[in-house]
Amino acid sequence: MRHPLVLTLCAMGSLVLSACEKSDNATVERSFQGVNVVDESNLNDVMLTVADPNEAVAYFQRTAGEQPDRIDLQRNLAKSLVRAKRNTEAVAAWKRVVDHKEANDEDKVDLADALIRNNEWEQAETVLNGVPPTYETFKRYRLEAMIADSNKEWKRADSFYETAVGLTTRPAGVMNNWGYSKLTRGDFADAERLFTDAIRLDQSLFTAKNNLVLARGAQRNYTLPVMPVSQTERAQLLYTLGLAAIKQGDVTTGKGLLRDAIDTHPQHFEAAVRSMRALENTAVN
Repeated sequence: MRHPLVLTLCAMGSLVLSACEKSDNATVERSFQGVNVVDESNLNDVMLTVADPNEAVAYFQRTAGEQPDRIDLQRNLAKSLVRAKRNTEAVAAWKRVVDHKEANDEDKVDLADALIRNNEWEQAETVLNGVPPTYETFKRYRLEAMIADSNKEWKRADSFYETAVGLTTRPAGVMNNWGYSKLTRGDFADAERLFTDAIRLDQSLFTAKNNLVLARGAQRNYTLPVMPVSQTERAQLLYTLGLAAIKQGDVTTGKGLLRDAIDTHPQHFEAAVRSMRALENTAVN
């Protein structure tokens, strides 16, 4: 008489154990899914920042191909193509992102950036014109300034550069761009001021140092400004200043600066030596 009861209890025990086992497995599976999400996020960050650019492209091409509906993977592929300087492919990738149903205004700005990198200025301007004016970011205004520059719309460029500077905590790069814009217009004094400000904010920005020397040379000021430079940088800046002097017709001063550059450089300064030889050959002929 007891056997059916025992069997029933055993059966119920088995069901409970089975349910517990399924519950535990589900919990473990969810835990591993959480770990996988964290691991994937970390790996994506690594690929976008420190990995070899072309390796990152291959990684995101594979992952985006496996999950084509995920816009975050499509964005990462587009960013990695920009980082690898594969600009034509980057434009195509950002266009796919912009066409995605979850795309936003930031994606359009990134597409405009890729178009500029690919020298497609008119298309970039069209894309930015489609971004609402209420979307105000540093990158948007920096690109607007560059496009205004390319169209020689100087007042608009200055306005956009000024706005961009106010929207970032690291304005040295955009100040350098703004200074170069002034340099190309022939506004050398303003260019010099902007390059000086850029160097003050980022002393490692050699491009701004070189541009500053060009601005001073254009004003026939052939002395190096006081700023932190390595010996190699000093030689390169003297070389730039020498070429600027020669371009202005101050050949004797230019030759002296080229000699200083050759003497200052810690190694053989081939470019300066070639320029000096060319000058000497021209003088002989």
